[in-house]
Amino acid sequence: MVRIRLRRVGLKKQPSYRIIVADQRSPRDGRFIEIIGQYNPRTRPNTAIVDEARALYWLGTGAQPTETVQKILVQTGTWARFERMRKGETVEALVAEAEAAQASAEPVSPKTKYPSPAPGKSKQKAAEMAAVEETEPEAEEAES
Repeated sequence: MVRIRLRRVGLKKQPSYRIIVADQRSPRDGRFIEIIGQYNPRTRPNTAIVDEARALYWLGTGAQPTETVQKILVQTGTWARFERMRKGETVEALVAEAEAAQASAEPVSPKTKYPSPAPGKSKQKAAEMAAVEETEPEAEEAES
C-alpha cells in the first residue's frame, strides 16, 4: 500500500520534515517514490507547503495519508479540495484555485520560536538562558 507520510530531515534536535509518497513497508527515512511538500514545526506558525497537483494525484490513486499528514492537508485546504475532486470537480480547476489562494495569501516570514542550542547545550538550557536574560534588564531598571 502506498502512504503519504513525513520523512525527518534537519539537524539533531532541530527537525523539519518532507511530505513524501512511499511504500508502507519502507523505513521512515528510507526509499520513497516522490516528495510532494515540506513541513516545519519549529516555526510559529507552523510552515506547511504542499504541491497540490501531486497531492491530489496521489490521493486520487489511492494513497493513504498518515494522521499527521492528513492534519497538515486539512490545514492547507488540500483535503477539502480532494473531497470536492471526489464529488466530480476537475483537478485543473482545483489546482488553479489552490495557486490563486497561495498567491493572494500574504507572504509569511516565519521565525523559529526556539533558539538553536549552542554546542553542548540542550534546548532546556537555551530556554533558561533566555529567561535569565529577560529578567536581568528588569532588575537593573528597578535598582536605578
